[in-house]
Amino acid sequence: MTDRKTLGLKDTSDTAPAIEKKGRGWKISEKRLDELHAQAREMRRHSSEAHKALAKRFATANLGRHKFTRHAVVGSAIVDFNCHSLGMAIDIFEEGENEQLAARRDKSLEAVGIKVMRIKASEVLDNMDGVLARITAGMRQRIADKQQRRAEHRRNSTPTRHQSRD
Repeated sequence: MTDRKTLGLKDTSDTAPAIEKKGRGWKISEKRLDELHAQAREMRRHSSEAHKALAKRFATANLGRHKFTRHAVVGSAIVDFNCHSLGMAIDIFEEGENEQLAARRDKSLEAVGIKVMRIKASEVLDNMDGVLARITAGMRQRIADKQQRRAEHRRNSTPTRHQSRD
């Protein structure tokens, strides 16, 4: 009897990763995403004075087509205010908050193109006009950045015309 050659495949049943659900566009399980939304809802119900004051100003401000959502879930993070159209988040930094954790969250958000602006809660309460001026400047910068990226994309994606051959 002749020996048959067989294709030697490794058994990967024990090493294969579990299928990841892509919860609403992110690689997060639906259960975890629902927990984040419930936590954000609870944070909106029990906001600090700085959050309430800034939310009130955003509600009455004329921001054009841009809108800031309070305690929004972005990926696996909850940001204090989020402007989806600009890709911009605002973090109100409270006393006693874990700075390392916040910095790590900000870095992961910036990795996916979301600019995070950190503002102290005491500054929001003491100098609201200055805070709004900084936020407005940040918004203008994001608009300019988006316009520049859009122009670069158009230049790079426009087909070049071939010169006529003589």
